[in-house]
Amino acid sequence: MNYEIRNAKPPDIIEIIKLCAEHAEFEQAEFSPVGKAEQLAKYLFADQPSLFCLIAENSVGEILGYTTFMPEFSTWDADYYVYMDCLFLRSQARNFGIGEQLIKEIAKFAKSRNIKQLQWHTPIFNERAIKFYNRI
Repeated sequence: MNYEIRNAKPPDIIEIIKLCAEHAEFEQAEFSPVGKAEQLAKYLFADQPSLFCLIAENSVGEILGYTTFMPEFSTWDADYYVYMDCLFLRSQARNFGIGEQLIKEIAKFAKSRNIKQLQWHTPIFNERAIKFYNRI
């Protein structure tokens, strides 16, 4: 599958909200889109964003998935880490290495800021994701 990974842009916000809804359904969680576009845009597209989003997009411009992440500080470690909040690919985009490539891009972001650790969580019932994370 041909795809590119790029930073999210303001016109992507509606599709990001759709991905969030699909992600929530996949993880058996509640999600309301009300007010989310404005809130997310405020943090993603600020002059100094506190939230970052990468988009995986196919060759015809269809968004296949996304990841969101942010630098956080650990008092115990007295250092920064990057927390990956979301990673979700639509079913047709799975098993092509896109998820792994998204994580590699987050790692590049962390390295550019001299951050050495990446953290995330996934539900215990998401065995496929757990296998994926253990593999990489």
